[in-house]
Amino acid sequence: MDAYDKGSDARQGQDGPGGPDRPDRPDGEADPAETAAPEASAAAGAAGVPETTAVPEAAGVPEAADVPEAAGAPEAVVAAEVAGAPEMAGVPEGAGAPEAAGFPEEPGAVRPAPSPVQAPAPRTGVAALSPRYQVGAVVALAVVAVAVCAHIGLVFLHVAPSNTLTKQHGDVVDEWVFPEFEQNWKLFAPNPLQQNVSVQVRAEVSTADGEIRTTGWYDLSAEDGRAIDGNPLPSHTQQNELRRAWDFFVASHDSDDRPVGLRGTLSETYLRRIALLRLDRDGAAGPGGVVERVQYRSRTTNVEPPPWSGEKVSDRPTFRELPWWSVSAETRGAKSGQAGQAGQAATEGGAA
Repeated sequence: MDAYDKGSDARQGQDGPGGPDRPDRPDGEADPAETAAPEASAAAGAAGVPETTAVPEAAGVPEAADVPEAAGAPEAVVAAEVAGAPEMAGVPEGAGAPEAAGFPEEPGAVRPAPSPVQAPAPRTGVAALSPRYQVGAVVALAVVAVAVCAHIGLVFLHVAPSNTLTKQHGDVVDEWVFPEFEQNWKLFAPNPLQQNVSVQVRAEVSTADGEIRTTGWYDLSAEDGRAIDGNPLPSHTQQNELRRAWDFFVASHDSDDRPVGLRGTLSETYLRRIALLRLDRDGAAGPGGVVERVQYRSRTTNVEPPPWSGEKVSDRPTFRELPWWSVSAETRGAKSGQAGQAGQAATEGGAA
């Protein structure tokens, strides 16, 4: 075994003093390697390292091969580590050698931070539910999808040209579409509406003392407009009941206000009941009064054209007055219970 003793230029081994080719060393002079061996064993024992960690001389490792003494480990352990055999010294290869070898950590030493462990991403949406609720969610989504597809299909058949399906199942389509999902294409017609039509009504009232008086004109269209303005969710009745009833009447009567067929008579009944409902709501009859007759009229004004069109229209309103309609006791009693049913039938008949 070759070794260099610190602080000495004497070479030990086969060619050094005491070797087989050199004279024996002087009596009383101890070999430095022999002196260092007990000290290394003592230091290793104090550090908790078994004596077997000492590197045998057959490993060919220098006993003090340029290893600084401040390394904080016994010379034998460090020598074995320099020789490329950390496992022999009981030190894991890579990091934390003093602590892994059982040596106390030096003051001021910086321990490497442990690598962060990535937490699994939390599940969201349907995946976060339990299997039972996942099945329920899938079933609910399937039902909604089927309902939406059925609604789109029925509305498409309603607006599509006449075909085999509409001829065979037209009643089913109309029952689903009217009145909530009615499609009105007048806005996109070649000649869209350019007039404002206001429907008004007045009544002859029999007062409690037996007199007959005529009320003023109640603007029913203006009442619906005030109910709709500023209301984010106006009712279907406020938007369409009166307008569709008047359109139904005009379409089923001639220029002399005479009904054309059964649909014309139905439209008159519908308007009578709407008038009674609105007049009763406004308190037109007064305390103890009874509405005997009602009369409708329409007030039509042209929509002012834009300045760039150059079109000139009259701004004077035109009126159309209907004859007086008598109100029977049967109509008064049925106004609250059957007005909605008659209105729905009139609306469907007018759309047809």
